[in-house]
Amino acid sequence: MSERIQDIARAARRASVKVADLPGAVRNAVLLDLAERIGACQPEILAANAQDLAAAEAAGVDGPKLKRLLLTPESLAQMREGLRQVAALPDPVGQVTRSYTVPSGLHVEKVRTPLGVIAMIYEARPGVTVDAFALCFKAGNACLLKGGREADRSNRVLAGLIRVSLAAAGAPEDAMAALTSSDREELRTMLTLSDDIDLVIPRGGEALIRFVHEHARIPTIQHFKGVCHVFVDRAADLDKALAIVATGKTSSPATCNTTECVLIHADVAPAFVPRLVERAASDGVTIRADERFAALAGAAAHVEPATDGDWGTEYLDLILAARVVEDFEAALAHIHHHTSNHTEAIVTEDRPTADAFCRRVRSSCVLVNASTRFNDGFQLGLGAEIGISTSRIHAYGPMGLEGLTIERFVVVGDGQTR
Repeated sequence: MSERIQDIARAARRASVKVADLPGAVRNAVLLDLAERIGACQPEILAANAQDLAAAEAAGVDGPKLKRLLLTPESLAQMREGLRQVAALPDPVGQVTRSYTVPSGLHVEKVRTPLGVIAMIYEARPGVTVDAFALCFKAGNACLLKGGREADRSNRVLAGLIRVSLAAAGAPEDAMAALTSSDREELRTMLTLSDDIDLVIPRGGEALIRFVHEHARIPTIQHFKGVCHVFVDRAADLDKALAIVATGKTSSPATCNTTECVLIHADVAPAFVPRLVERAASDGVTIRADERFAALAGAAAHVEPATDGDWGTEYLDLILAARVVEDFEAALAHIHHHTSNHTEAIVTEDRPTADAFCRRVRSSCVLVNASTRFNDGFQLGLGAEIGISTSRIHAYGPMGLEGLTIERFVVVGDGQTR
């Protein structure tokens, strides 16, 4: 088994050299061709997905994971549109980000270049197979895609279409390899192949990400969880705050950029807490509250006492942790202690306070008077993302095409020596 994964990784390494040299027009042609093939093969894809869903239900897979596993004509249409959008994005490969001449007369440029081979490990979502390939390939990389066993049949069909589109454009088919085995030993082996794989991106539950982090001998993008905070400052517009907190929880509760905890300045808590409690009741949200919040909430049945374990928890559900804090410093202390370095927001009309929040909170995305749900590659203008990095490395936050390249130096001289 280990020899098989080594052979696949080495083939991807060889293919990556060719992919990096492909003209941008060829890479775009592959993506556009794939969009058409997905449309033409929709019945086959949906049939495979139906088999995956039936097997997952029989195995007792829970509802949220089944929802992530499901493919529909609408989601396939969105997948196709996503491919077209990625193809239309500016090509990052070869992009000059800085150009200057040093005293010796050497002309120096910093130029974007592909990372090489990217291994993507993910659970349940078969759409990631197409999304991850599209972004990696557009950025000039080869990729190894290790999807979850729940989506095995769906992933096999989609991966087969990808390889057909690569071959049709004269690109190396080994630029994408789908690993379908659920053998953990195979995964452990892959995580040690530092000669052939340049970056590992795990995308899934915290257990998967910790497994990858603990066993990888390759640089890894970490994203253990998204514990996203909103601080309602004493100078907040409470109408804005209510909308930001409420929709940050309810618009998509199972995503990593969902608001999980609200911190409320004591000066505005008497006015804000009752409004939030009423809104949460209408939205079906349970609040896990500290004593100060609970005292202002009254006898609301959906307000429960918080435990120490509620601070720093990623619920991925209609549950919101809530705490009244004495002041700005207390809010920062809470965030610094419980942050996952994902997303934090402040609601305030006081510019110096907003500026101080942005300086002192070091998460991958900080927002002023906006929902945590905006920490998303598409929403932030990247076109698409392969994941959100909470590691302070070359990419921090949503990883779009630029995050799948690195900058190197290209230097032109005229005989200079030293």
